[in-house]
Amino acid sequence: MEFKKKGKNVIIYEKAIIIHPENIEIGDNVIIDDFAFICANKSVKIGSNIHITSFISITGNEEFVMEDFSGIASGTRVFTSNYYFKGDKYFEYFSAPVRLCKFSIVGSSSVIMPGATLSQGTFVGANSLIESNTITEPFSLYVGTPIRKLKNMNKDKILKLEKLYKMKYKINEVKK
Repeated sequence: MEFKKKGKNVIIYEKAIIIHPENIEIGDNVIIDDFAFICANKSVKIGSNIHITSFISITGNEEFVMEDFSGIASGTRVFTSNYYFKGDKYFEYFSAPVRLCKFSIVGSSSVIMPGATLSQGTFVGANSLIESNTITEPFSLYVGTPIRKLKNMNKDKILKLEKLYKMKYKINEVKK
């Protein structure tokens, strides 16, 4: 498979389905499990140190971005495009980019709609709905359908864990 960019230590299991790999950029230390489905009609950017688990789908006609240390748990659906019922006779098509910022984690069987942004350090509980155009607060825990903020996360602890990880694996920051 020819990707737009593919980093080091990338594992894509045999039964993962990837459509339009030429539109996908993948960082270092990424795992994409069997039965993951990614349709990259537009740009898909997957950062470093990411695990995309089985039975997820990422589809639509807009950009999807997962920054470093983010993750999507099994059964989650990400839509960058969707149809909305607008009346008794027609539907309206809506597309918008979806972004999972650094340290964002999405629990199993959640749904992310077009235009959603999970800010840095956002954790979303299982079976949650992230509605279109939602922007979460950084370092917060969200749950429910639709999501609601439950509590703040420990930002210092998360950043400390990142530092320890980088020290353990001798990862140096590269300025862009």
